Amino acid sequence: MSFLGHFQLLVFLYALLLLSAESRKPQVFHDTESSDDGAEGTRWAVLVAGSNEYENYRHQADICHAYQILRKGGLKDENIIVFMYDDIAFNPKNPRRGVIINRPDGEDVYQGVPKDYTGEAVNVDNFFSVILGNESGVTGGSGKVVKSGPNDNIFIYYADHGASGFLSMPIGEGLYAEDFIKVLEKMHMLNRYKKMVIYIEACESGSMFEELLKTNLNIYAVTASNAEESSFGMYCGDTNPPSPPEYNGLCLGDEFSVSWLEDSELHDMTKETLKQQYQVVKRRTRFSHVCRFGSEELLKDYLVSYIGTNPEKKNFSLAGFTASQISNVSLVNARDIPLLYLHKKIQKYPMDSPERQEAQKNLLDEMNHRKQIDQNIIEILRLSLNQTNVLNLLTSTRTTGKPLVDDWDCFKTLVKSFKNLCGAKMEYGMKYTGALANICNMGVKVKQTVSAIEQVCVY
Repeated sequence: MSFLGHFQLLVFLYALLLLSAESRKPQVFHDTESSDDGAEGTRWAVLVAGSNEYENYRHQADICHAYQILRKGGLKDENIIVFMYDDIAFNPKNPRRGVIINRPDGEDVYQGVPKDYTGEAVNVDNFFSVILGNESGVTGGSGKVVKSGPNDNIFIYYADHGASGFLSMPIGEGLYAEDFIKVLEKMHMLNRYKKMVIYIEACESGSMFEELLKTNLNIYAVTASNAEESSFGMYCGDTNPPSPPEYNGLCLGDEFSVSWLEDSELHDMTKETLKQQYQVVKRRTRFSHVCRFGSEELLKDYLVSYIGTNPEKKNFSLAGFTASQISNVSLVNARDIPLLYLHKKIQKYPMDSPERQEAQKNLLDEMNHRKQIDQNIIEILRLSLNQTNVLNLLTSTRTTGKPLVDDWDCFKTLVKSFKNLCGAKMEYGMKYTGALANICNMGVKVKQTVSAIEQVCVY
């Protein structure tokens, strides 16, 4: 080969190396309006704490922590929308007034968090209006909505109580899986985003997407648990490092949420992909099964495209890294956290004190209520199905790979009746929504089951 031939070959190989290196660079969003050529896009984030009351401290702590990561990562306040009841930081029970922490030795994560939608404005109608960009549809709050376009990425993080088929809201109806999926599909049809990532912390959160979220919507979703199990509270007192004694009985965070939040703080998010974070979080979350749904093409995307950068970790390498596991002692089943809170409250006060007696009464009332709910759902199944042996129907009998229920109208009606007539609460009673789904899937008439619920819980 001639000298000229060798030279041309070297130039060709060098060009290939440059192209290869360029293709491995992460796509960076600059949080500006989309340029005419579509090369840039805006990162939007919607953060939702779907509970209220001091005992649910952890949900608002998770959301506030996420906000701090997003802001530090470069997202602007105008592109971050926060839903939280905002009854924790200045709650009389809070030992550190105006402060919320998400880990035992953690800093305040409440400072600077925008109060977009608080109190009664934290509801499903406002949530849907916000993500659809419907300014006229919101009631109360800041009025801020996601004004996204076809070049923009959206990140949604929801921390809350959950049950089979829906997530809680502190005001009004819950967020049902079918309704959520319809809104997401509408957003896709209207070209309201380029790509979307959704993280959900809740019991039975896998039921929100299983066999419901299509793979062609450019949406990637991760849930704290599968469709049939609880998620777990974390940093509940007995931890290393130990929780401050004034927080004894509270869970400061949730296992899944703390895993992805702390992972995001540790790594260079321009180099860590969604797939790598999923693997780390799945490994750290040991008491529930972290699941993923939707468009797996997004797995190769870097975190920076959704939640920003971490400039302090720009030289961090994932090579050889293994995330530390979470201590078993610090984890509590989310449905048992109210019992832990009352139990620790009893231990806190002296014998014969009014505070101790009140806590003992509240614990006894809660245990009796749970026992009554257990009995109610069994009797409702027996009357609805005209069967005596129904214990195998207390949880969803749907096999993996099928949605929770076929008739969502039937399911919603039964859930509302069970909640309103039997007093079933998200913390415990709603764990039986899988049983209600079974009734719908077996073709029982809705009126027949509502009548059974009335007979058991009212008359």
